[in-house]
Parts: sequence; structure tokens; C-alpha cells
Amino acid sequence: MSLGRALRRALIATGTLSAALAVSACSTSGAGTSDGAGTSFVTGDGGISTVPKDGRTPAGTLAGETLDGKQLDVAGLKGNVVVLNIWGSWCPPCRAEAPHFAKVSNDLKGKGVKFVGINTRDFNKQPAQAFEDEFGVSYPSLYDPHGKLVLKGFPKGTLAPNGIPSTVLLDRDGRIASRALHALDEDKLRSMIDPLIAEK
Repeated sequence: MSLGRALRRALIATGTLSAALAVSACSTSGAGTSDGAGTSFVTGDGGISTVPKDGRTPAGTLAGETLDGKQLDVAGLKGNVVVLNIWGSWCPPCRAEAPHFAKVSNDLKGKGVKFVGINTRDFNKQPAQAFEDEFGVSYPSLYDPHGKLVLKGFPKGTLAPNGIPSTVLLDRDGRIASRALHALDEDKLRSMIDPLIAEK
């Protein structure tokens, strides 16, 4: 076999492996990991990590421009359970979970639950806006193409969203309560939200 043909085969194999990894999990974000840094949490069978009420820490700064050009500061949503979903229009698992998030967010309107997306790695807003239109996403998404907001919002030692998609829930006091590092269906999403709604 010629050297050129062997090189082409190696490049094709590398490309195939890269594609397989991209499908199995969109990516890890630049947020870094925080597990094991003194945080006490429990990961259940469904891959959802939760922090006991007395062990939670506040989220960092999650404020900036939304995909529709408005300003949003998540700190202003205190008093509500806040569902933060980190997503990208290019991510197949994000597309799979989007209808579930759209449905649950509509079902819980006016019930003390606020949804906020954090769109990342879409370096042009247009595909992200088309994604929201396609799936009927009516809640706002902060625009974070380079992942800087994600880094600020989840301090070291907290349940950081270190993959895409990820979902992090804040309790009514703005503290990080739970996290999932995979796509969620309606039942799993509600299983994260319902205990926080029930908290007194």
C-alpha cells in the first residue's frame, strides 16, 4: 500500500472516530469540573446530581444579552425556581430535548418556575434563533458563544454544567440545587423541578 493511501485511510478513521464522539456527547464545555472540590452532592440512578438544601451555594453572575438583544440578569429571578439549560443549535441531543423543555416551560408558566437558556458555541445568532423558532422555545436564552458566562456563573466547587447539553436548577434563593449532564425528557426534567417547587 502506498504511503499516500495509508495516510488517507488514517485520516478517514480519525474523522470517523471524531464524528462518533460528537454524536455520543456534543462536547464538554470550557466550564471545567467542580465535582469533588468540597461539594457534597448525590448523583441518582438517572445521572442527576442534587445538593441538600443546607449545602447549596449561590450561582455566580449570570447576566448579559439574550438572543433577542434584551438584557437579562438571572439574579432578578430570585423567589422562583430557575431552570438553566445550556444548549447549542448544532448539538443533536439539544435538539432532542428541546420539545420537552418547551412543553414543561409552558405548562409551568405562572407557577413560580422560570426557564432560561444559555446558548453557547453558536458564533452567529441566526441558527440559534431558528432553533428556538423550530421548537417553540418561548423563554429567553442568554447568548454566550465563547462560554465565558458559563465560567462566571458556576464557581469552583459547585455543580458546574461541564457538558452540552447540561441543565442546572437554582432554588428560590438563587442557589445551585441540581444538575444533569445529558439530554432530558419531560419526566426527568419534572423530576428535577418538582422537589424544588415543594420546598418551603
